[in-house]
Amino acid sequence: MENPKLTVVGAGPGDLELITLKAIRAIKEARVIMYDALVNVKLLAHASASTELIFVGKRKGCYAYQQEQINELIVQSALTKGHVVRLKGGDPFIFGRGAEEIEYAKSFNIEIDMVPGVSSSAAVPAYQGIPLTKRNASESFWVITGTTKSHKISGDIAIAAKSTATIVILMGMGKLSEIVKIFETEGRGEEAIAIIQNGTTTEEKVGIGKINTIEAIVKKEQLSSPAIIIIGKVVKERVVLTRMIQETNKTPVLV
Repeated sequence: MENPKLTVVGAGPGDLELITLKAIRAIKEARVIMYDALVNVKLLAHASASTELIFVGKRKGCYAYQQEQINELIVQSALTKGHVVRLKGGDPFIFGRGAEEIEYAKSFNIEIDMVPGVSSSAAVPAYQGIPLTKRNASESFWVITGTTKSHKISGDIAIAAKSTATIVILMGMGKLSEIVKIFETEGRGEEAIAIIQNGTTTEEKVGIGKINTIEAIVKKEQLSSPAIIIIGKVVKERVVLTRMIQETNKTPVLV
């Protein structure tokens, strides 16, 4: 049997081709793959026919496994079967709990590796032609979780609302009304905002407006999670792209 090993792998934001060659190699070599809800499952076509595939994701508070159970499953699988790949949407170290799982596995002397992924925080706006930074529009950007572990809105959003930076909010749709109120309190009701659902996939939906109109737009366009919120002047700097988003029903062509 192989030595016990854990590789935490970023699967990118959804488009099958937005994944690294190193990530594909890890998927091919894995004995066990544990994947999340935001992972494009067609990437699993790269796995060996003998690889065990385990869904450990969550959606809207519905958990296949609690985090503690995932940690234990990683260790048990590595010790009994060898190479475990923990496949996560986007980048595992950006609100992905990748570091927590690595720390737990390392305490059992399991070999550790990590493959960074293309983060949805940058890729999803880019696919809609929204630059997170642009001269004379934004000098920096914040990436903030909308909902904390205690299911409350992040206090960092109120701090960020006082800045001129671009603000990217992940997991924030359930707190949209609170986010709107925070920005209106700062006198930013006319600030540009974009909401992108299922970014980089063929199911992508977009709503663009102002802080004081976005809730009506969300209702009209029937936008919901998983979605990314982008706030700031750069939304107005959106460029028109002629690139067609790759069809997600295609088999990956990477080698």
